[in-house]
Amino acid sequence: MIGLVITGHLNFATGYQSAVNAIAGENPQVEYVDFLESMSTDELEQKLREAADKVDSGEGVLFLTDIPGGSPFQRSAKVAADMTNADVISGTNLVMAAEACLERDGMELGELVQQVMETGVENIKSFQQELRAVKSTDAMDDGI
Repeated sequence: MIGLVITGHLNFATGYQSAVNAIAGENPQVEYVDFLESMSTDELEQKLREAADKVDSGEGVLFLTDIPGGSPFQRSAKVAADMTNADVISGTNLVMAAEACLERDGMELGELVQQVMETGVENIKSFQQELRAVKSTDAMDDGI
């Protein structure tokens, strides 16, 4: 099973922990690492390395981070670069984290990365755009 490390600024990770557990149940091989104001980036990197070691069963590790280019992303990328089978996704939303937890067993890391990214994009919705789409479909169903 692919290990997961979820990380981000302040309480991003632990906030996601409670939400993901509510949606997908508690999952093995998942670690949550917050980057608190009191931490240096070196401390963050050390915690990320420890988390990656904990969840790595040899099938790969996926880091899910909050902001592209932020310290959690940068330090996760540094840790992943030192590993043989790891990747980092930034811009993580809750549906992506839940999807990763639910779908990772029996998948290759590259497959999981692709699926999680597609799920994230597919689930970004605008209420108004969705409403207009439904209304235009209803109008077509009624005929002219």
